[in-house]
Amino acid sequence: MEYVTVKGTRVPAIGLGTWQLTGRACYDAVTAALELGYRHIDTADLYGNEAEIGKAVRDSGIDRDAVFITTKVPPSKLVPEAAKRCAEDSLRRLGMDHVDLLLVHWPNPAVPLGATLAAFAELRAEGKTRHIGVSNFSVKLLREAVDTHGADLLANQVEYHPYLAQRPVLEATRRYGMMLTAYAPVARGRVLRDPKIATIARKYGKTPAQVTLRWLVEQDGVAAVPKATSRAHLAANIAIFDFVLAPEDRAALAALGGDDRIVDWPGYTPNWDEA
Repeated sequence: MEYVTVKGTRVPAIGLGTWQLTGRACYDAVTAALELGYRHIDTADLYGNEAEIGKAVRDSGIDRDAVFITTKVPPSKLVPEAAKRCAEDSLRRLGMDHVDLLLVHWPNPAVPLGATLAAFAELRAEGKTRHIGVSNFSVKLLREAVDTHGADLLANQVEYHPYLAQRPVLEATRRYGMMLTAYAPVARGRVLRDPKIATIARKYGKTPAQVTLRWLVEQDGVAAVPKATSRAHLAANIAIFDFVLAPEDRAALAALGGDDRIVDWPGYTPNWDEA
């Protein structure tokens, strides 16, 4: 495993995304992931799977402090008191006294950002989360969070893959000393059908998904949380630390970048073009 070191914290560069994983399927996937060496699990209040994740971590016998757990507060619960209750409910479901990272899942323009971030800072001060961060934040929102409200943020989790360049957001996270966590990192399977990526993958004896994940984590300050359910896919996603992409291959993958977004939540998706 390789790590992203941010603000003195080491975060495993590959984690397990658990969106749409629920019930026994979630428990089994997390159990297999932990057996394979994953030490970074990503969940959210909205995913409805925190109880299964907490049980899988406990049943694994792995020390709690060895697993980096992220959860998120949804936009409907960002009013300070609701955010605190949501975080505490997440801890109860997880069966943990803290998470490693608590994120604002999506920005909510109807709730003052400063008030939400102050509530998150209180949760951190109370030891209920070790770090706080945001998800789906544009450059403008990051600037408001850090420059206007003085928030000490560890990460911004956003959609990021070869077809979505995200250069302004990536530059902003670096400027603020933050990590960028890539969700939908293989563009929900699109990279598997890309002949250009397939050509690069054959060069290394890897799959297109492995090459794509390697391209992401080779970037400074970038981690990725691909979702997988089968043991084979889980194993493949973490088997990316035995090769390094040549500069020309990194450039070829970066050249695919455009503005092809997959994820949108009307009413909460920010204006990504606002600088």
